[in-house]
Amino acid sequence: MRPRNGFTLLELLVTATVLLILASVTIPMVKNGIQRQKEIELRRDLREMRRAIDAYHQDALQQKIKAPPPEDNDYPESLEVLVDGVPATGSIHRKIRYLRHIPVDPFTGKAEWGLRNSNDAPDSTSWGGGHVYDVYSLAPGKGMNGIPYRDW
Repeated sequence: MRPRNGFTLLELLVTATVLLILASVTIPMVKNGIQRQKEIELRRDLREMRRAIDAYHQDALQQKIKAPPPEDNDYPESLEVLVDGVPATGSIHRKIRYLRHIPVDPFTGKAEWGLRNSNDAPDSTSWGGGHVYDVYSLAPGKGMNGIPYRDW
């Protein structure tokens, strides 16, 4: 009798079963990894915009930039102002820019953010207009920590 080359049906079934088990374990890990990366990016974007708003506010208080209207409480009137820049005090040609661009929300895929002014309630989801005091994500759903994205 000569030896046969190849695999038996049982060996193929065992191999396929092992591969299916490994794939079923790996897929959720990959999905969680993608969500975790988006959440890290969202936190970074929110932090960057909030720092820019705070820097604008500090410069306005210290009169380093052209003062915004008094009703704005020394806050920017929009996120676009942070990108376009504000004339520095004593210089008509020099502008201070606080953001390179408005970041894209990693969950919505748009550069649109919820805005609050200093007169809005901390959990408000509608902007009263005027000036920008805080930003939040418009993404639906909750983070891996159980907190809704709009509350970050």
